[in-house]
Amino acid sequence: MCKKISAIPIICRRKTHIQKIPHLFKNPDICTLSGSAGNSHLKLQIEINFRMKISNNWLKDFISTDLKTEKIGEYLTDIGLEVEGIEKFENIRGGLEGVVVGKVLTCEKHPNADKLKKTTVDVGSGTILEIVCGAPNVEAGQTVPVATVGTKIYAKDGSFFEIKEAKIRGEKSQGMICAEDELGLSDDHGGIMILDEEKYKIGTDFAEYFDIVSDDVYEIGLTPNRTDAMSHYGVARDLHAFLSSNGLKSDFEKAVSQPLKTEGNTDFQLEVEDSELCPRYIGAVIENVTVEDSPGWLQNRLQAIGLSPVNNVVDITNYILHGFGQPMHAFDADKIAGRKLKVGLNAPGTRFKTLDGAERTLNGSEIMIKDGDDNPMCIAGVFGGENSGVSAETTTVFLESAYFNPVSVRKGAKFHGLNTDASFRFERGVDPNNTRTAITYAIKMIEDITGGQMVGSLLEHYPNKIDGHYVVLRYSMLDQILGIKIHREKVKEILRSLDIQILNEIPNGLELSVPTFKADVTREIDVIEEILRIYGYNKVDAPQKISFTPVKLNLDDQDELENLWARTLQANGFNEVMNNSLTSVKDDTNAVKLLNPLSGDLAFMRKSLMEGLLENAIYNINRKTPDIKFFELGKIYHKKDKYEERKQLAILVTGRDKAENWLQPKSATDFYYLKGYVQLLLSRLNLEIEEKASADERFSDAVELVAEGKTLARLGKVSAQMLKDFDTDQECFYAEIELEAAQQLRKKDNFKFVDIPKFNKIRRDLAMLLDKSVSYSDLYKVARKNPSKYLKNINLFDVYEGKNLPEGKKSYAMSFELLNEEKTLEEKEIAEVMNSLIKSFTKEFNAELRG
Repeated sequence: MCKKISAIPIICRRKTHIQKIPHLFKNPDICTLSGSAGNSHLKLQIEINFRMKISNNWLKDFISTDLKTEKIGEYLTDIGLEVEGIEKFENIRGGLEGVVVGKVLTCEKHPNADKLKKTTVDVGSGTILEIVCGAPNVEAGQTVPVATVGTKIYAKDGSFFEIKEAKIRGEKSQGMICAEDELGLSDDHGGIMILDEEKYKIGTDFAEYFDIVSDDVYEIGLTPNRTDAMSHYGVARDLHAFLSSNGLKSDFEKAVSQPLKTEGNTDFQLEVEDSELCPRYIGAVIENVTVEDSPGWLQNRLQAIGLSPVNNVVDITNYILHGFGQPMHAFDADKIAGRKLKVGLNAPGTRFKTLDGAERTLNGSEIMIKDGDDNPMCIAGVFGGENSGVSAETTTVFLESAYFNPVSVRKGAKFHGLNTDASFRFERGVDPNNTRTAITYAIKMIEDITGGQMVGSLLEHYPNKIDGHYVVLRYSMLDQILGIKIHREKVKEILRSLDIQILNEIPNGLELSVPTFKADVTREIDVIEEILRIYGYNKVDAPQKISFTPVKLNLDDQDELENLWARTLQANGFNEVMNNSLTSVKDDTNAVKLLNPLSGDLAFMRKSLMEGLLENAIYNINRKTPDIKFFELGKIYHKKDKYEERKQLAILVTGRDKAENWLQPKSATDFYYLKGYVQLLLSRLNLEIEEKASADERFSDAVELVAEGKTLARLGKVSAQMLKDFDTDQECFYAEIELEAAQQLRKKDNFKFVDIPKFNKIRRDLAMLLDKSVSYSDLYKVARKNPSKYLKNINLFDVYEGKNLPEGKKSYAMSFELLNEEKTLEEKEIAEVMNSLIKSFTKEFNAELRG
């Protein structure tokens, strides 16, 4: 990772502090990064969903239903397992459609090409086909597969070409005699397939001799908390809950531990050094295993969801992972020193080579699977070791099924930058009470497929049983959240379908025990969400009228104020940045210096947020991104009579104020553009704010906004010298708001609702000639003092100085909106207000009305 990140505009919001999400930088399934090391503009985008593929054929191993694929996809989406697409899978792409068995009648050299042959082929249709073939092994009398005209021949990447009648080097060709790789049967391209003429009958469809598997595969965008549905069994279980609760046919058989037959005893031992790191571990020793390719049905299951078969033992562990949601690992038992397997920690600095061939240095906190000599064999729940896995020479397997501490697995995976199917599940909490069921299924499969036999009994460590969460569900809360009242018996039916046990019925509620496979259901509100998922979101009608109680602001919470301002700026197109609080300074006056700095560039605590934002802006300007709206919430540090630490909200704008388009002319940001946003934020404080000039040397023109004698904000145009120091001539405008001062001055929030006026506002304009020394804020203050209750809004819409005006004068055009909320204003009432305003402006500023 980079040594320094000058700015990270976080797209997600809030309160996620950068120190709390470092794992996002190493987990490709969780996030994507744009930018490179050292960039000051590094964007972080968080992926919400974990994409998972579910085979429809595999799903129906667990649940039987008459529903069509599209309907199942619709129902899965309804219950929160969003189906983002359904794709077709065929173990032989194209299903060999159009390929028939043929017999080569004649074979002679092509008259116009040395490497081609001209053949005639009988495909049983009554018409002899002429086919040009380039295979070196084609001869007369052979029985061969023939792709007839119209057949699609698929490449590995899914692309295809269609067989057409054509002329090849001047000779007619009406099909193609095929090799194995051209039909997707293997990678062999040594020549055409030569078939057994006794087995294959001329004219029959070639597909009849193969087990063609067709499948529909759902791509599900699964939220990462749903570990209960990260398997085919979990999806089937959830689908069954929905179907059974909604009166739809569904047969589902719960998975239970399989009966095991064992022979003899094993001298293998299991030692778990820390039950906090590994609350449950089960191991099994299986002898006389023959490692080879998996049977076709197992390969098809894995290939349908995008996995490549490895060998029968590894494929079985993958089948259990994606079938039941339990990650497993198979060790070559003969490589386990001392016939003993340990679960614990290795010393920091230990070197360990993983399956990908990379040599890694352990930090001492990873849960490790070790042999009897403490040699590491596997980063538990994350990645296996290079020298302990199953190979073609393996005859004895040690099979693992465990529940590891999710936090420890997450830290280990993050430290080593590893993200696997196993770690993704372990990090979020697999079902600790599914480990035995999963391993018994795996043992039975290994015995059936490899010919092996389990010896001895299961080696198990489970000192403290893990129970589900205890939750009290109040019917009143259920009704309040859903907005409807579900029949109480229906509620209980849904809970039972979800395997949520009803412990006791209490007045207006239920005491519940949530199964351990639902790791994310720990609170009452989680149970309510589960009920609503299965009941059906679509059954809850949107009301015609919505009633709610507005939530008052928490005036004692500065974080709430910061969040409010941050959301406001984001809604107006600003990007938030986070800069390093350590920096170098040109002028160390009042600067806080570190006693032991890492480098000269990081020797001081920053005195201002301006320099960091200018760095961010200049970086983007130099890369052709000149239109910038940045803000940062951060602390600054000074040393005067004592050390001072203050938190500020800093804003920087530069470039155009809106995106370039054909309809609107180009316009640049300016002081007033920035001031408008600052005033928008400060308006939420409900304070009387005054404006005065500022002598801050960082600005060429600046003002301070003051309330009750305290400076709330400084803003202005960044000085030419500052811009020169940062090697740019593009105008920048900067503001900083003192957060502690703003928080101290927050007044009681007068938030209230009023009816929409029934009567129209009346607008009147005044154009006045004034001395140049008179500011709009002076006029605004005087107008606000007007006693009329009808005056609602005041605005300056035109300023003119120059030609045809007396020396030292300027023209202001102001608009005034008046409204009587009880009746239409009469002209007499309007005139009374306007005359009062004119009188005040004339008296205070010697204003003259212009025609």
